[in-house]
Amino acid sequence: ADYKHILVAVDFSSESRVVVNKALEIARRNKAGLTLIHVVEYTGAVYAGDIPLPEDLELDQRLADQAKGQLKAMTEELGIPDAAQVVEIGVPKREIVRMAVERKADLIVIGSHGRHGLQLLLGSTANGVLHLSECDVLAVRVGKKRS
Repeated sequence: ADYKHILVAVDFSSESRVVVNKALEIARRNKAGLTLIHVVEYTGAVYAGDIPLPEDLELDQRLADQAKGQLKAMTEELGIPDAAQVVEIGVPKREIVRMAVERKADLIVIGSHGRHGLQLLLGSTANGVLHLSECDVLAVRVGKKRS
């Protein structure tokens, strides 16, 4: 496929670099644009149900501000400081898919730990993105040594 814009989801784990490098490889082959996204999972719902408390919103915003710095450092370290960078607050799978639509991405690249059974049913972000997205999704296997 000829991809024009690739959205790559990062979580700042050591494995994120594997995911970003795979997205970079595809972007370079296709001369595609690249956007990196990190989603700060909304913390308010954990404590207060669906009604966010002011202190929860402040915590989420502090975490988002911190993530912006981490994302900037990551892109500089990987030699792609001009790549678009987005930090959102919300449910990761929903925000990733929403951003893909907003940025007109035709490929989402995301890490996957290859969960099975109950772990998969309890919710994997990669699985959620795969089922919600209208564009192609590449789940890069991370966390296990490849044989």
